Amino acid sequence: MSDVPPHVTELAERRARARADRDYAGADALRDDIEAEGWAVRDTDDGFELAPRPSFKVWPTVSSVPVTGAGGRPPERSAEAGLRPEGHGIPAATNRDTDAGTGRDAAAGTVEAGDETRAGEPAGAGGAAAGTGRGATADVGRGDAPDTERVAAAAEPGARPEGVGQLDAERVGEAEAAPRPRPEGAELLGRSDDVERAPERMVSSQLLWDASLAVSRVDEEVTPVEGRKPMTSPTVTVGLVVDGWPDDLRECVRALLTHTDAKIVALDLGDVDGSGAVLQELADDNPGRIRAWHVAETPHWRGGTAGWGESRNKLLELDDSDVHVVMETSTVLDGDAITPLVEALSDKVSAAGWKGVDPGEDRQEWKDAGPGDVRAVLGHLFAVRRDAALSVGGFPSGARYYRNADLEFSLTIPGNVVALGDELPVHEGRHRGYHDVDPEYRERESRRTYERVLRLLGSP
Repeated sequence: MSDVPPHVTELAERRARARADRDYAGADALRDDIEAEGWAVRDTDDGFELAPRPSFKVWPTVSSVPVTGAGGRPPERSAEAGLRPEGHGIPAATNRDTDAGTGRDAAAGTVEAGDETRAGEPAGAGGAAAGTGRGATADVGRGDAPDTERVAAAAEPGARPEGVGQLDAERVGEAEAAPRPRPEGAELLGRSDDVERAPERMVSSQLLWDASLAVSRVDEEVTPVEGRKPMTSPTVTVGLVVDGWPDDLRECVRALLTHTDAKIVALDLGDVDGSGAVLQELADDNPGRIRAWHVAETPHWRGGTAGWGESRNKLLELDDSDVHVVMETSTVLDGDAITPLVEALSDKVSAAGWKGVDPGEDRQEWKDAGPGDVRAVLGHLFAVRRDAALSVGGFPSGARYYRNADLEFSLTIPGNVVALGDELPVHEGRHRGYHDVDPEYRERESRRTYERVLRLLGSP
């Protein structure tokens, strides 16, 4: 910080004292003063760091990033997209405890294939009714009370039906065609009038019936039949947590843009090694595809305060698509690997991933599994119905580090989980989230999360 102007350093020191005194409003005001001078302040375990203020907006914390629009709510169009919006009606998990700050590090098994020894991550989701009852209902609906005199006049021999409406024409036809009872009250055998003596009455009646039936036929032919709403493709957004390694980020995003039509929402934690600047550059070049958010908090695994679960949940809230895709920046597409994952989702399948695993009999070791139904999918790449994820409160908020948090999420999500396996056109570069993290921190946080996994699995 040797190049920082002395008065800016003084502002940062005053802000640190304000935070120590819990004067957060004063600390926020001093942060604004520092940014107005062209600098950004970042809190650390030892105090603070100052760096030139970037050209993009930086929010203080993950929690301070605003969520607007449909974020945080199940998408209303999911049913049309063929994705069930209710989350199957399965209640949210009740054991989403965070254990934050408890320091409980009960040992858990860490048997794993390859170079990532972990509990659960090997290296390698018509018309009116017929009959005489029709008239009374139709009269009420149309507001046409029957005119008895008009009907009687139209029924006279030689009368024309032009002066009556369809309803009255039907009534005339019914009156003329219906048989009259014999005076002695016997069976209804026909009319007392002789047709031969009044042929014009038959002609009049026939005209009225023909007019009525013709109108009814026209109504039947032009009445549209309401069809089913056309199915629409579900909307898809890929969520990226950006916590360093700008070259990996650039390769990951470029492959997504090349091979898929999915949108991207990315959360930059602390602009580590300039990765936030690279993210903003990509977003500026692709404004219709990428939304970038930046926070001053650095990742928990780097000594900061931004946890994996909290960051993932913020991305889920910022998303408003039907399908949310969890992806690491070390994962690179060689083709469209997103569409097969989305197509695997259904009313019964809530999550579909690249790599699947199942627990061993001792519940300590997880083995590669799939393709097909699995107990869990790994966080390298998987798609989840966003409504289903929201139904259980999102990702494990108590997970400060990614490892085993993907297992915990898979076990709490309602519905089935499937893995597609190695047929997906995707590969992984160096898995920096594992290999480039302090081993002591990695094992401690992994065991901490795995305690919750064991509780979800129950006793062997």
